[in-house]
Amino acid sequence: MRVKICGIRELGDAYAAIDAGADALGFVFYDKSPRYLDAEEAKELIAKLPPFVERVGLFVNEEAKIVDEICSFCNISLAQIHFEAKPSFYEKLKTKHVKVVRAAKKEDIYSFADEYRLVDSFVESYGGAGKRLNLEWFEGIDTSKTVIAGGLTSENLAELKGFGFYGVDVSSGVESAPGIKDKAKIREFVLKAKHLH
Repeated sequence: MRVKICGIRELGDAYAAIDAGADALGFVFYDKSPRYLDAEEAKELIAKLPPFVERVGLFVNEEAKIVDEICSFCNISLAQIHFEAKPSFYEKLKTKHVKVVRAAKKEDIYSFADEYRLVDSFVESYGGAGKRLNLEWFEGIDTSKTVIAGGLTSENLAELKGFGFYGVDVSSGVESAPGIKDKAKIREFVLKAKHLH
C-alpha cells in the first residue's frame, strides 16, 4: 500500500511522514486552502528533503503552463490535478501527473479507470474536508490503479482491507486543526496503512 501525506507545510512533519515510511508528500498550491504553500516556501522545504521521496504538487484551476512552471521551480515530481481539466489542458501539460476524480456518485468512479488516478469525495472546497467516500461503490471493481482519499484516519483504515487499492492519500485525518499536522497521527496512519493487506 502506497501512502501519501498531503498538505505538508513544515519540515518536521515531512520527516515524521518519511521516517514512518510514507512514499509521497503532498504540497498544496491552491491559495484558498489552509494547507497552502507558495512556490518559494515549497521550493525551500523540498530542497531539504532526502532522496527517494515522491514530491506531489496539488493544483486547482490552474493553466498547464503555470503547473509546469511551479513544478519545475520547486522540484515537484508529480502534479496532482485536483479539478475537472479539459483534454487540451493535458495535451499542454509537460509534468508527469495524476488525475483526480472528485466522486459525488458511483458512476463518477469509472472516470480514468484504465490509468493510475486518485479518487476523492466531492466537496466544493476541493478536498481536505474529511468527507468519506462510499466504499460500497468499489465492490467488484479493479482498484489496483486507484489511490483513495477522503476522510481517512488511522481509525477507519481497516475498512479498506480487501479492496486492493494501490494507495491512500490523507490530509485532514492526520491534523490537530485545519492545516496543522499532528506528528503522532502521521506516524500511526502510515504504519497502519503499510500493514494493510
